[in-house]
Amino acid sequence: MFATLEFEGQLFMTPYDFIQSVTTDEPRWAKQRRSLTKQELNQILLETPPVWKGSSKLFRNLQEKGVISYTEYLFLLCILTKPHAGFRIAFNMFDTDGNEMVDKKEFLVLQEIFRKKNEKKERKGDEEKRAMLRLQLYGYHTSPNARADDITSLLSDTTLLVHFFGKKGKAELNFEDFYRFMDNLQTEVLEIEFLSYSNGMTTISEEDFAHILLRYTNVENTSSYLENVCCSIPEEQGITFDEFRSFFQFLNNLEDFAIAMQMYNFANRSIGQDEFKRAVYVATGLKLSPHLVNTVFKIFDVDKDDQLSHKEFIGIMKDRLHRGSRGYKTIQKYTTFKSCVKKELNSR
Repeated sequence: MFATLEFEGQLFMTPYDFIQSVTTDEPRWAKQRRSLTKQELNQILLETPPVWKGSSKLFRNLQEKGVISYTEYLFLLCILTKPHAGFRIAFNMFDTDGNEMVDKKEFLVLQEIFRKKNEKKERKGDEEKRAMLRLQLYGYHTSPNARADDITSLLSDTTLLVHFFGKKGKAELNFEDFYRFMDNLQTEVLEIEFLSYSNGMTTISEEDFAHILLRYTNVENTSSYLENVCCSIPEEQGITFDEFRSFFQFLNNLEDFAIAMQMYNFANRSIGQDEFKRAVYVATGLKLSPHLVNTVFKIFDVDKDDQLSHKEFIGIMKDRLHRGSRGYKTIQKYTTFKSCVKKELNSR
């Protein structure tokens, strides 16, 4: 849906395409795929910055000047939902020889395995057995580097490969650079979503925050959740970017939070705002602001008892983690007269 480049029969995304794929419901306009020449590809890769020049504006700065393969798309999607505590595990998965550095061959081999794993999810039964047989024949589990040479010869260089391993592919990636790249990517996508609603302001409305939360879920009756916010928070205080970012960092730790919630459930304790804040802190080390927690409770407190139905909350938020890997659903936004006036004033 989003890939706009083609080279030697293989589809590629630009960095701008990737941003669109995870921040919009569908491509904003129909766009024919452009075939790249070898010279054009080389020029794009020549302008790719090294990893030490990375920032939370990398993809926005590159825009159309970059190529992202399908396996890299899967890798980047995975990054968006990985907790910071999992960055070391992800790095160690690539670092097959345990030397605290990842080279290009190690990166390509694990990417290929990652692609096979994704294919197996889509094709059950015999196809899964054939994929596993291919993995065994190529010796992934015993000698990754033996297959890496074959993979390298089949794939063109991409923006991500040049960014990580240099134009000659000889550089190695350390954990600090890997961590910074993953953190920057998460921050960049969140900044884009936040700025798309803030209209140049330092905050977004509580209603907009609810809309962002619900837009990638399978919730059918979203208007009731959005109406909860408008009725329960009559005076807008707004959600800052720091609050916004901390909440989505928390969502990436949802499994640990679910365990903490189960402990309350076993003790037959209701889940109020203080209990919610404590569970988030224990599970993730993040301190959510009282206003942010209150806003979350107003969104999901359907029966107006100031208690959180944590099973429903966790179920909806888990569904949201599949963003980018399935179809999207446009949500009808509940709009108040006040929010309409505010947005109209901000647009002038």
